[in-house]
Amino acid sequence: MARPRSDSIDVATPERVLVAARQVFGDHGFERARLADIARLAGIRRPSLLYHFPTKEALYAAVVERTFARLGAMLADAMGVGGGFEARLEAMARGVARAFAEEPADARLVVRELMEPDSLGRAILLAEVVPLLDGVVTWIEDQGGSALRPGLQLRGVVMQIVSDVLLQNVAGELRDPLWGALDPDRTWATARALLLG
Repeated sequence: MARPRSDSIDVATPERVLVAARQVFGDHGFERARLADIARLAGIRRPSLLYHFPTKEALYAAVVERTFARLGAMLADAMGVGGGFEARLEAMARGVARAFAEEPADARLVVRELMEPDSLGRAILLAEVVPLLDGVVTWIEDQGGSALRPGLQLRGVVMQIVSDVLLQNVAGELRDPLWGALDPDRTWATARALLLG
């Protein structure tokens, strides 16, 4: 593997690689994504990409970890919003809708890996998603108390809300005819109806 010349290393190169990788992994999935395509999209050569991320698995892990770190930070901020449980739940629902609307490649990446049962990327994705989901479900259970609809299968309801947001963001030109324009208000209304009744 060739090391890039020291005068050609740009501080922003890892950032460009991560942005390009998110796009390519989202479009093609882990298995079909090519490092050469990621490097080209980032404006570098493949050896330069390998200097920053030595394997495809390492690059994918960095992309997925970054995606869920960003989502986790947004959820943590929402949980800390002033007001009661409902205000914080609203901030979470709207935040998830906005996060995937602002970064639709993240939604494509998640959905693609959920559909690819034999992908190496699936294990990485699940290692990031399950703890985040566990945290959200536990928080809702702990904070919601009697405000929650009785008898809820909470994990399933949370996944239904998130799945709706993901599908809206991967539907492309079918989104508006099926759902209408992206709308965090609608996501919150759905979450409120499912969780609070």
